[in-house]
Amino acid sequence: MGLFDRFSRQQRGSKGRGRQLPSGDDSAYLAQWTRTHTGVEAYVEPQTTVTEVTVVLVATDGEWTRRRVGGEQGARKLGKDLKIPVYDVRKTGYPQRMRDFDARRRIERKRERERDL
Repeated sequence: MGLFDRFSRQQRGSKGRGRQLPSGDDSAYLAQWTRTHTGVEAYVEPQTTVTEVTVVLVATDGEWTRRRVGGEQGARKLGKDLKIPVYDVRKTGYPQRMRDFDARRRIERKRERERDL
């Protein structure tokens, strides 16, 4: 075993992690979430130094959820299986309704904190 063999094996192993398929729990959760919300669209988020490729599902009212999906191919397959449109967030950005939903939630949390004081 050479001095650098340990590092090269770890590097090879880490490259494959981003391509793993989502767990059955993630797939089942996304399918259930899609069934219980209307007008769901999928937005594929790129891999970063911290996270794998993820998909954000956004409903008509702006409510959203995020899970890993096993790469861009996994996201496309998810969209096909769930019969929902899939967009690349690098090209389209996030929908305004998602930002509006988050803004409403912040206001609601602030009002709750003020009421509790």
